[in-house]
Amino acid sequence: MAEYQNPFSDRKHYHEHLEWINDHLSEFFDNDLISVFHEIPTMDMHLDIYWIKPENSSFNILLTSGMSTLKMNVSEQVANSKELEFAELMMLIPKNVEFGQIYSGKNKNDWIISILKKTAKFPHFYDTWVGIGHTIQAKEDFTPYNNDTEYVGAIILPSVTFEKKFTEIERNGRKINIYNVLPLYKNEMEFKMENGYSKLLDLLIRANGKEVMDSNRKNLIPEKSFWGKLKGK
Repeated sequence: MAEYQNPFSDRKHYHEHLEWINDHLSEFFDNDLISVFHEIPTMDMHLDIYWIKPENSSFNILLTSGMSTLKMNVSEQVANSKELEFAELMMLIPKNVEFGQIYSGKNKNDWIISILKKTAKFPHFYDTWVGIGHTIQAKEDFTPYNNDTEYVGAIILPSVTFEKKFTEIERNGRKINIYNVLPLYKNEMEFKMENGYSKLLDLLIRANGKEVMDSNRKNLIPEKSFWGKLKGK
């Protein structure tokens, strides 16, 4: 049997970014409000998830730590490409959503954490990058993340809750961007792919969409709409 090779063993790793993220979070939250879902030992990239429970807030926060240890392959044709090479992802979660003590991928609500993990690892496995307006499918055939949800993918958005002093970590001439992840239904993914980010964002704004994740969010494209009928939804 051939020995398994870590696909990222020959890549430069920026392990110091993990410490930067930890230091950054300590500027905003007390340590007793923060816990970590540690990655089960893996042969590729290590990705932990911070679980932050801010006081006097209507939401908790899931935040990746490890995505930025590898540089994303941003095209030089993209404006300010050097400032987009490193990123981490977050989701704002309602206070009533809980997780097990350990992430196994099989516990109730683990599919939410899986969204972040799949999205964060995607650019490194496919030697590409993700940034604002990009969408990532859960699976190629548009099936949902698991049986507990109808969400089939996610879109990367700028945070409207936090200012740049939280969503940008700048140190030693590098920048780590923290983006928000919003899960999408199948017809929303199709709409974005055919009409672009701005059109989907218009629908989200028109629907007064919230940054906090809602596992039962109303579809942005109802069945009675022209697009819904056209796509047979």
